[in-house]
Amino acid sequence: MAKLVFGMNQSLDGYVDHMAFGPSPTLFRHFIEEAEGQAGSLYGRRIYEIMSYWDEDHPEWGAEEHAFAAAWRKQPKWVVSRSLKSVGPNARLVEGDLEGAIRKLKAERDGEIEVAGPGLAQSLTELGLIDEYRIYLHPVVLGHGKPYFAGPRPPLRLVTHDRIGEDVIRLTYVPA
Repeated sequence: MAKLVFGMNQSLDGYVDHMAFGPSPTLFRHFIEEAEGQAGSLYGRRIYEIMSYWDEDHPEWGAEEHAFAAAWRKQPKWVVSRSLKSVGPNARLVEGDLEGAIRKLKAERDGEIEVAGPGLAQSLTELGLIDEYRIYLHPVVLGHGKPYFAGPRPPLRLVTHDRIGEDVIRLTYVPA
């Protein structure tokens, strides 16, 4: 059975914003390794549209960007959306009964499936479907934006913490 893992970069004050701060080279390498080992990714529409950037090569990319793109492209992706009519390569739309579709996906797969997007994570949290939360805590204060937890924070239990690079702490929680 697959495990759903919601993980994102977060500011000290609880916000996620890929334009306000990014990963160091060490953290980016970590994300490449994570993507290489994942059984797939489950996206909300907005974050899928952001991540589809990796579907096409860009001339300014170096070896690390190409490595991430290769890992991202090869893994299956499921996109939860009421408005999209189609998705890109190696992706499938999830429509209709969200709970039934995700329970079926978890039962049919093994390994970790990344969950991306606070709104989708909130819906899956409310359904009791997220198995693990990974907060990549950066020493940045934004003061506003989209919060990591789009709704009330569920009861959580810290299971581990790791330092990645010089300034990021990964906090790993499971539902309590």
